[in-house]
Amino acid sequence: MSLNDPIADMLTRIRNASSTRKSQVMVKSSKVCKGVATVLKEEGYIVDFDIIDDGKQGLIRVMLKYTPDGGQAITDISRVSTPGKRVYSNVEDMPKVLGGLGINIVTTNRGVMSDRQCREQNIGGEILCSVS
Repeated sequence: MSLNDPIADMLTRIRNASSTRKSQVMVKSSKVCKGVATVLKEEGYIVDFDIIDDGKQGLIRVMLKYTPDGGQAITDISRVSTPGKRVYSNVEDMPKVLGGLGINIVTTNRGVMSDRQCREQNIGGEILCSVS
């Protein structure tokens, strides 16, 4: 089976693993997926991630984070921009997730970053997904 949208696959794997209380999940590696994992780690939604070389494309091992009472750190993670419908936003019109409690992950000409970093650097881009 060919994989047309690796970002949606990554988000679905994280969502499913988090709902079943798995400690880690394996995701196919790509530059954008590494950027998404970096933003999730910087914002505190995952514990850590590392790259595993399998001789092919590679894998990203994402260690999921939970609250002390066992609740999910990522309650909702959803794709915003899809291959069929791209969603772009400038910094003034960038939507806030849950009134600023969540984040949007945005790909820009300076790399993948959160909407907070976009506002600090005053740049817009394609909104990949929203996390809360």
